[in-house]
Amino acid sequence: MASAPKPTLDFDGLRPPSPFLTPAHDAWRRKLRAFVDAEIAPHLDEWDAASTFPDELYPKAAKAGVLGMGFDPALGGTGEDIDLYHRIIFAEEFFRLGSGVVFADLATHWIGLPPVIAFGPPEMRETVAKPVLAGEKKISFAVTEPSGGSDVGGFQTTATRQGDHFIVNGEKTLISGATRADYLLTAVRTGGAGVGGLSLLLIDAHSPGVSTAPVRGLGWYNKNNGSLRFEDVKVPVGNLIGPENRGFAGLANQFNIERFSGISATLAMARTAIAEAIAFARDRHTFGQRLVDHQAIRHKIVEMIQRVNACYAYLDILVWRFGRGETAVADLAMMKIQATTTLEHCARECLQVLGGRAYTGANRVERIYREARIFVIGGGSEEILRDLAGRQIGL
Repeated sequence: MASAPKPTLDFDGLRPPSPFLTPAHDAWRRKLRAFVDAEIAPHLDEWDAASTFPDELYPKAAKAGVLGMGFDPALGGTGEDIDLYHRIIFAEEFFRLGSGVVFADLATHWIGLPPVIAFGPPEMRETVAKPVLAGEKKISFAVTEPSGGSDVGGFQTTATRQGDHFIVNGEKTLISGATRADYLLTAVRTGGAGVGGLSLLLIDAHSPGVSTAPVRGLGWYNKNNGSLRFEDVKVPVGNLIGPENRGFAGLANQFNIERFSGISATLAMARTAIAEAIAFARDRHTFGQRLVDHQAIRHKIVEMIQRVNACYAYLDILVWRFGRGETAVADLAMMKIQATTTLEHCARECLQVLGGRAYTGANRVERIYREARIFVIGGGSEEILRDLAGRQIGL
């Protein structure tokens, strides 16, 4: 029997084959890659340095069919015949370049807009959904608070009913796209303590009393990632998204989508870092031989590939289970931990392979190393997710 051909060990070759990927998924990947290579790659170093990108990218993404993936064509979307692999591939292709300065802002409408379309008043389809999907307006999902982090039940931002309005007071932090958003889908407390008192409220980001500021991140340099302050902000009661005091269900569903995106982004970044480390180790000579010919270096690389391959096998099974209608919350939580800690390991080991070269700015490994930790914390820290998994499996 003939042996299997050796993988190329570049970004594409480091993604193990999946029995679930179809020609339609391959076409989506080609479409995304063409957009990223044409509209993002030539400017990425400049945008990284500026910690932002121009607003013109939004309508370009809409015109290319990137922004409207999975939304109703009547709203400017590309159609709803998609699955989780479309989101996974989106994250892979955007993080193929090893930078998150674009992805979070350009993808945040995928978690902020669906509840508005599904549970908001019908007129919001015209006034909110269409402009967002056209790239003319921007929406953010304002959940995390400085006092609670991942403790959703402890949120303190309040919305008090006064006649035909809610009066909103409180703070949010680490909100993707907050400083450039036009709309803020916001988790607010309209009832008592715990998750049973939470609601979702769509807030006009330009309303009096709303203020924003960039968060100077620990290695995640994106000044559109911001904090929000609400001081006696008047919001029409009609902007309530879904039933009052029952917003947690909507939050939980969006968290699942966010975790799949985060998992995919981390594995893509790991592949980018490994590919750069391999290319460097093949070219670099030390002590009379290539760096990759040293057993210690080969072992590092093999272990990284092994960990990434194991993550993709786990991810494939999870996508299959969710596709069958099963909400495997415990395994999704554990998968997120597995993927993000794998990225941390790979980022550290790739930095070790490159040595001083990693600090010259001529590669993506240094950036990936700086960004890795935010993925372990964002979307549910590993401690919170382990506890969630434990409860879900009955410990």
